Amino acid sequence: MDVEGKKVIVAGLGISGRNMVEILRGRGADVTGVDEKKEDADLKSFDGIDWNDVDLLCVSPVFPPSTPFILAAQAAGVPVWSEVELAWRLRADSGRTGEPAPWIGITGTNGKTSTTEMTSAMLEACGLKAPAVGNIGVSVSHAAVDPANAVLCVELSSFQLHFTDSLALTSAAITNIAADHLDWHGGIENYAHDKAKVYHRARSVVVYNAQDRRVTALADQAATGTVNDVEALRVGFTLAAPRDGEIGVADGWIVDRSGLAGGVPGEPNRLAPVTDFVHLAEPDGTIYPHLLADAMTALALVLGLKRAADLEVAAGVPGAELLPGVSVDVETALAALKRFAPGGHRIQKVAELATGDGTIRFIDDSKATNAHAAKASLSSFGPKQVVWIAGGLAKGARFEHLVDDMKSVVKAAVVIGRDQHEMTEALASQAPEIPVTVIDPTIADDDPSADIMALAVEAAGQYAEPGDVVLEAPACASMDQFVSYADRGDRFAAAARRWVEERQHA
Repeated sequence: MDVEGKKVIVAGLGISGRNMVEILRGRGADVTGVDEKKEDADLKSFDGIDWNDVDLLCVSPVFPPSTPFILAAQAAGVPVWSEVELAWRLRADSGRTGEPAPWIGITGTNGKTSTTEMTSAMLEACGLKAPAVGNIGVSVSHAAVDPANAVLCVELSSFQLHFTDSLALTSAAITNIAADHLDWHGGIENYAHDKAKVYHRARSVVVYNAQDRRVTALADQAATGTVNDVEALRVGFTLAAPRDGEIGVADGWIVDRSGLAGGVPGEPNRLAPVTDFVHLAEPDGTIYPHLLADAMTALALVLGLKRAADLEVAAGVPGAELLPGVSVDVETALAALKRFAPGGHRIQKVAELATGDGTIRFIDDSKATNAHAAKASLSSFGPKQVVWIAGGLAKGARFEHLVDDMKSVVKAAVVIGRDQHEMTEALASQAPEIPVTVIDPTIADDDPSADIMALAVEAAGQYAEPGDVVLEAPACASMDQFVSYADRGDRFAAAARRWVEERQHA
């Protein structure tokens, strides 16, 4: 799209907003940045904008679709785009192939980041510059206009997808769908509708969670695209034994029955023993199920890219090679996946206290910002093994089902955050036998030096015994008391290490 001379409003000057301003101005657009909280904004309010004199509105994810200025722009017929939509429209041709870099897109309530990073790691191992972008890494708008990139691995949030309509991804995945951000979207159906946009016009492969009915239905209903008139494949992933068209786990092996990995479709093709994925496991070798699911999703996405490239190369399509002389090799990709270790704040051991009777471990899963993610995290541990640090910004969610499902795992709970009653009510009604300590959220108001997480770790430590796990998997967002989930995780890790050091030197 040619934006030169177009009048564009960029709403919100956070990271994505500033990136959009930079990209648009670099292409000659007449850009006005609006942000009531930023001193360097061109405007501090939307009140004086004549929407009939605006060609395009680009919005940051912070603004829900019901925001008055968005409704006013839409009423005037102004297109509303996310950063992802802008990036797709402005993507540059690769300097190596003369064609825009293909995109692999990943969305879902949980597992997006790990899956995106795994996908990137496999493609980089095959010799392709394939950065993980979007909600992680470099902004998608900057990555899309960088001709050095051969492939983009894009983590896509439901916020970004709401105002995105033109994507035609080469490989697309939805990891799972559970209630989250319902206050922003206005309900689970709207949320799922936005997630489903990754499947629209997907060209080579649609990867779906075969154990999630809602995701399976969205994959079945998707209006997909083609590669050289060859229809996109629908490939399910499952932690159970795979059926035809799926990748799953059977007899301790990852098994492909989709044909993507080079076998006969419908016939089992054993790819690797699950035990090879040591970096996705607890110290005793137990594989974290949700990370194994992410790994199979990423593998299917990479193989979908290979399928598209192979089809185009065979048909002699100009610029079809992902990189001259480079292709995706299944064995190389698998080897990279076996080496992959999850990033920070994703079920990561940050401290441990060894005693003569056993070890107390501290596990940071601050990225578990909703009930679905917290359940996956809690499910990784044994009966009454977990002292659970939970709570934060509830985002309109309830936790009764989570507590009821996981009460056999939880030994005790420490509740933090501003929205405490949602969590404490769930614990009281579903598991009254579980002891609970509540950290007063007003302590930091009265004493700015008070460390909420240090208090939580101290309380958790009073419950913990050798063999137990102190697990920070809050099931809530972090912005009530912390800068971000990463800040929350860092503070938990620091407090846990101090707790351990105090006892080691006692």
